[in-house]
Amino acid sequence: MDARLNAFLERAESVLARLEPLLPAPRPHIDWNTTLAARWQRDGRTGYLMPLDVSLDIRLTDLIGVDKQRDQLGRNTHQFISGMPANHALLWGSRGTGKSSLVRALLAEHAGAGLRLIEIERDHLAELPRVVEQLQKLPQRFILFCDDLSFEAGEGDYRVLKSVLDGSLEQAPDNVLLYATSNRRHLVPEKQSDNENWKRVDGELHPNEAVEDKIALSDRFGLWLSFYPFTQEHFLDVVEHWIGQLARPAGLAWQRDEALEILAVRWATGRGNRNGRCAYQFARYWVGLQLLEQK
Repeated sequence: MDARLNAFLERAESVLARLEPLLPAPRPHIDWNTTLAARWQRDGRTGYLMPLDVSLDIRLTDLIGVDKQRDQLGRNTHQFISGMPANHALLWGSRGTGKSSLVRALLAEHAGAGLRLIEIERDHLAELPRVVEQLQKLPQRFILFCDDLSFEAGEGDYRVLKSVLDGSLEQAPDNVLLYATSNRRHLVPEKQSDNENWKRVDGELHPNEAVEDKIALSDRFGLWLSFYPFTQEHFLDVVEHWIGQLARPAGLAWQRDEALEILAVRWATGRGNRNGRCAYQFARYWVGLQLLEQK
């Protein structure tokens, strides 16, 4: 009897070992009192929220030269966490100019007041109703954050997304808001040919409806914030800020001088970028080099 039982248990373990990789992973429970951010994960035909361990090291004071954008989005976010009417926001402009950093800095600023962040990819935005359904009865305030929301020429997904946004955003509960970043103001490519095929009807001009169709998606956002390429002086100010932030804890004495500025400009020129990300990377390079030379 024992031999047959042992054989059965061994076969059962063997079957379970083969089946286990096919089973869906257990979905984690999220305690929003301690979890500050999560990411929407697609799982077959459904999905779930995966908690994230986020760093709150980026502060609003780290964002140099974007005071107007910072203040506008800050006011909108403060209205939101205070239970007042607020707008969904589209942050558009040049890459590396602080769009995503601003959203994460606002999380650091207001996490203690109950603000939480949900990251959702562009390809998963059609599942917004499922995400919203999981958040609507919670006491926290949630920003749904879609980084790099844009569409390439020929993609028709934006038409589906418009319908989803109309339904899920207009009927969204008071504790949910959507912030998105994009390199394009209207999210989709616009071509001169879009306006070529116009015609006169009853004395009126009717531009090609493709133009209206494309820009209608960005109209779903009530707040538009523009981020522009850095001037050289702006870039050098950001370099100075980040060198100060990195040098101070290491006890490194330094000063901004012409030689440092020349190195920073050469660094940016070599990468073809003059933005906040490039400034931060140069600061890390320069501070690390100075500390290495001191050894």
